[in-house]
Amino acid sequence: VFAPYIVPVTLGILVALFWIQSHGTAKVGASFGPITCLWFVALATLGVMQIARHPSVLTALWPGHALAFLAADPTLGFLAMGSVFLVVTGAEALYADMGHFGRRPIRLAWFGLVLPSLLLNYFGQGALLLEDPTTIKNPFYLMAPDWFLLPLVGLATAATVIASQAVITGVYSITQQAIQLGYAPRMELLHTSGSQMGQIYMPGVNWLMLLGVIALVLAFKSSTNLAAAYGIAVTGTMIITSLFAYLVARRQWGWRKRLALPVFGALLVLDLAFLGANSTKILDGGWFPLVFGGAVYLLLTTWKAGRELLQDKLDTQALLLKDFIPAIETPDTINVPGTAVFMTPYPEHVPHALLHNLKHNKVLHEQVALVTVTVESVPRVPAAQRVVVERLTHRFYRVHIHFGFMDAPDVP
Repeated sequence: VFAPYIVPVTLGILVALFWIQSHGTAKVGASFGPITCLWFVALATLGVMQIARHPSVLTALWPGHALAFLAADPTLGFLAMGSVFLVVTGAEALYADMGHFGRRPIRLAWFGLVLPSLLLNYFGQGALLLEDPTTIKNPFYLMAPDWFLLPLVGLATAATVIASQAVITGVYSITQQAIQLGYAPRMELLHTSGSQMGQIYMPGVNWLMLLGVIALVLAFKSSTNLAAAYGIAVTGTMIITSLFAYLVARRQWGWRKRLALPVFGALLVLDLAFLGANSTKILDGGWFPLVFGGAVYLLLTTWKAGRELLQDKLDTQALLLKDFIPAIETPDTINVPGTAVFMTPYPEHVPHALLHNLKHNKVLHEQVALVTVTVESVPRVPAAQRVVVERLTHRFYRVHIHFGFMDAPDVP
């Protein structure tokens, strides 16, 4: 009945979601937690209702069933992993969430609510299929009583919007970090909250995302068709995570190779197996995340390489500060009272603005501060280590300000 309206309603929700980004999400964000909690409680309740009718479905916990399935038809079992993998998608977001909230809140939420609710719901769907195999067309919604169908659709829509909001916010944060690390061009960034530093809005990124999502909805038309693209994207994410986790274990944690290789090698083999199972869907939509990821990688690396080439070029043409200061400190230099502040990305060079001021105004201030802002490859820099002031002469000072890539630089 609702099939003809799915795409138009989806597009309407998406436009509204992206439109409200500029107004901030603090007010509506207070409802995200309770709605998400209600969603998982509903999942668990629906599953328990079906499990109570067919408790034999719990025998699926025995690994022998999966092994027997693989032994009976290894090819089918391997290809089935591509569909089974969709059950674990979403868990990869825990890595990002852990960076924001820490391990304890993630563990409590995952093991206390999310994982039990999902397991109960999946077992409930299995119990329903044991009772009536024809419900395979949509076992999730067919688990619900008739009177609860529309409220469940509304709750699922709200949960999807909340998940989408989390992804949108994450894109803003990642783009900001890429800009600060020199991997992306500078873009307009607005703060939507006077109390929360992390609540930001990037108009250019926002509308590009909206156009991209609209194009995806019109091209794929259903979440089922998107499943292939999603599977490839998440398996790729997990493979990259395993590789970088190995590097962190070796370089940061001090693990020996004989310990790190077996641990992360086993994870990588599992990830590659899932990627192989999903690779059969590349032509059905899995090509999209590969093309999109390649385009983003090309943008990031090209911009980074371009900045380095430009800096190398400027290094060959710039006037060195160590040569400039003795030459300018003469009795003929006209001084004016006050302090001049010149921003420069290259602390060893004379800022072009300073040279232009000398050329056109023929004066130099009593005190000159040359300020360089550097974004370090760490999330945050403690306030005590943020500003370093170096006195070069009685007139010239060099000020070095350090931020982490998750800090919000504020240099008034």
